[in-house]
Amino acid sequence: MLYFGDMNETVSIAVHHELLALYQQQTNELRSVKHELEELKRLVFGVRSERFEPSEQKKNPEQLSLGFEGTEPAVAEQTEVKTKEIAAHTRKANGTHKGRQPLPEHLPVEEIIIEPQEDTTGMKYIGDEITETVDYTPGILLKRRYIRRKYARVEVAEGQSEVLIGSLPNRPIHKGIAESGLLSYLLVSKYVDHLPFYRQIEQFKRNHDWNIQKSTLNDWFAACCSLLDPLYKALKAQVLQSDYLQADESPIKVLDNTKPKTTHQGYMWVYRNPVSQLVLFDYRKGRSTEGPMELLDKFSGLLQCDGYKAYLSLAKKHPRIQLVSCLAHIRRKFFEAQSNHAELAEHALKQIQQLYALERTYKEERLSAQDKAARRQSESRPIYEALRAWVEEEFRNNLSKEAIGKALHYANNELPQLEIYLHDGRVEIDNNRIENAIRPLALGRKNYLFSGSHEGAQRAAMMYSFFSSCKTMELNPWEWLRDVLQRMSDHPKTHIEELLPGRWKPNTSVLAT
Repeated sequence: MLYFGDMNETVSIAVHHELLALYQQQTNELRSVKHELEELKRLVFGVRSERFEPSEQKKNPEQLSLGFEGTEPAVAEQTEVKTKEIAAHTRKANGTHKGRQPLPEHLPVEEIIIEPQEDTTGMKYIGDEITETVDYTPGILLKRRYIRRKYARVEVAEGQSEVLIGSLPNRPIHKGIAESGLLSYLLVSKYVDHLPFYRQIEQFKRNHDWNIQKSTLNDWFAACCSLLDPLYKALKAQVLQSDYLQADESPIKVLDNTKPKTTHQGYMWVYRNPVSQLVLFDYRKGRSTEGPMELLDKFSGLLQCDGYKAYLSLAKKHPRIQLVSCLAHIRRKFFEAQSNHAELAEHALKQIQQLYALERTYKEERLSAQDKAARRQSESRPIYEALRAWVEEEFRNNLSKEAIGKALHYANNELPQLEIYLHDGRVEIDNNRIENAIRPLALGRKNYLFSGSHEGAQRAAMMYSFFSSCKTMELNPWEWLRDVLQRMSDHPKTHIEELLPGRWKPNTSVLAT
């Protein structure tokens, strides 16, 4: 027999469970929305640094660890760095600062001798009081005038002309008025110093009273790219001559004639050869797998990247490519999850911090690839394996769609693909250096906003490739480009790679002019 009281109780329990499930769902959604809001605030208003400090140091930052209780060498190193920072700060507070750094010795010196206003007749000269300051004069815009002497031959042999005249030296642009120094300045100013052409035009007008049309600069740019195209192809070949590459991609807006009043979302695919340190930017109209599929069609080896699905599709189609993950991307997920689940996120960040501290030690000791692999096996492997086992266990127990769940899911997929770095000393622990190469592109986007065409975007890729490679080689980009533009037309095409950053040797006679 069914009693109404039992039925009401059953209904009440069912409603209670439904309300409890609804409450839990709304709570999870609220946490997710709060997390997204915090991330947006951090991106818009906050500091972009992802520096991690354990909660115990945040509570008592002056109490530094003494390195006991099985502390890893990484923690001891971090303590030493903090001690140095505090000591430096103390010196400044005590007024014992070393003072200004000396001015570079290579700067030209203008000496101004100042005599006392009083009459010095009969006085004995005993020395000088020297004060050095720094001044600046805007760059010199030089008009170079070639005067070619002409001679009339007294006796003209067969096949000779009656007039003999000196030959003009080769210029980057045939019959153009722009010399290699000016062209180099224009391109470095735009792609290294992020100064759009229209702002450079304003500077020329303000500083040199010279009006130049933007269309003229665009024509010069296109002519330089045509001249440098063989060198860009040589750079591409040199980058791909490796069995270990790093890859990343970044968006760039491009004007498209087929889409009036709108911009097309193109992508710069960036590849770095960690061995030669050369960097290649490759512009594509989209973010699909087509770009890396075409460029890496004959590549075989290790490809270090993030977890973007295009790279996964690439590896599935080409089994000869082995993906290597990036610890910085794994770390970022846990860093963003601190507000969602501080305890789990901090545990992961502490382990990752120890791995990075060991890498800093290896770098400071300048270990060879072989020695680095041996040290990683004995020192980094235990930390890596502990982190991987912890991630696998927590991932099985935490199916949340919130930030910590996403971090665990990402780490569970990516950590196994990082293990190769423990065996191969060439492999870096993350992709940070290629992200550093992309940074000028991000800064440039804020200044010139978009590229004028797909062809212009590909030309920009060429310039970013050259200048990013110059930066890794610690070369002055203006000196490199000026010399290369001057020599390109005469340099043997079979030895074009000799002009690439890393193999380039400056022509001192050109730089001295």
